[in-house]
Amino acid sequence: MISPEGVVCCQEASSKKRVLEQLSRLLASVAAHLTAEEVFDCLIGRERLGSTGLGKGVAIPHGRSAALDAPVGAFIRLQQGVDFDAIDNQPVDLLFALLVPEESTKEHLEILAQLAGMFASESFCARLRASQSDDELYDLLSHWEASRETA
Repeated sequence: MISPEGVVCCQEASSKKRVLEQLSRLLASVAAHLTAEEVFDCLIGRERLGSTGLGKGVAIPHGRSAALDAPVGAFIRLQQGVDFDAIDNQPVDLLFALLVPEESTKEHLEILAQLAGMFASESFCARLRASQSDDELYDLLSHWEASRETA
């Protein structure tokens, strides 16, 4: 679901909108049949329903697209957190964006639950925040499933 091209470390962003634009470009680059504008519209549309900021510096912006055959993801670790209207009102610096096919309701919920579980681990989030490269972040994200950490 996530590829090395969809992971960025130490990104700078000045606002929620800017980081959603960056995530949209990343997702569009790994799902070539989507434009960054289409992805942004999808993500911002979901944000209008309520913030995807989970708290503790984590957000999982997500949406659905009829143009997709399989889920795609992208991850950004910000250099400095931004206001994301998170439930705890804390700035967000770890963002995993997810797009799933339009009809994949059950799969969408299952993936969101897995991501929420992954980001519930304080030690895992600390390692993401300590990462200094895209490759290091990708390695942590792609191998998390095997280790199944607990908070």
